[in-house]
Amino acid sequence: MTEGFIPPHGGYKTLLSYRKAQIVYDATVYFCGRFFERRDRTVDQMVQAARSGKQNIIEGSMASGTSKETEIKLTNVARASLEELLEDYRDFLRTRGLAEWDASHPYAQRLRDLNRIPGATYDTFRKGIESPDEAICANVIIGLIRVTSYLLEKQLRSLEETFVREGGLRERMTRARLNQRKQHP
Repeated sequence: MTEGFIPPHGGYKTLLSYRKAQIVYDATVYFCGRFFERRDRTVDQMVQAARSGKQNIIEGSMASGTSKETEIKLTNVARASLEELLEDYRDFLRTRGLAEWDASHPYAQRLRDLNRIPGATYDTFRKGIESPDEAICANVIIGLIRVTSYLLEKQLRSLEETFVREGGLRERMTRARLNQRKQHP
């Protein structure tokens, strides 16, 4: 029997980018519920951008078996959605006269340390996300978005390399058919 041409796919739950995007989504829902009026249009925009970041990772992963192009596009949509969300958090800080942490800020270093913990979850970051200080909350989520975007950028480069090396569905289908013909002339 020949190997199938549809590779394993849909393993998004193992992707670090997905796990971080899930934390960003949960943190954004919390943040918006705490710092904005429920009817504020910003709430919808931020929550939808966070959701899009997470959901497009899922959709891209599930589509990857039959379309590497779709996987690459949706992974980039996830990254773009998170970039939009990042700007919303920066707007929040700027309009309130609050500072965004630079890389040398002591809390930024602590956040980098927390991000290195294998299997980190929302609870790992809860103290910062749910801090009484709105600047800490926003900056922690900004840091999480940056990490997630970095991971998605690496993921995109890896997807590109894999596509160049292995090709897409049509090439796999052709190889499978040629292998079948060799085995059963």
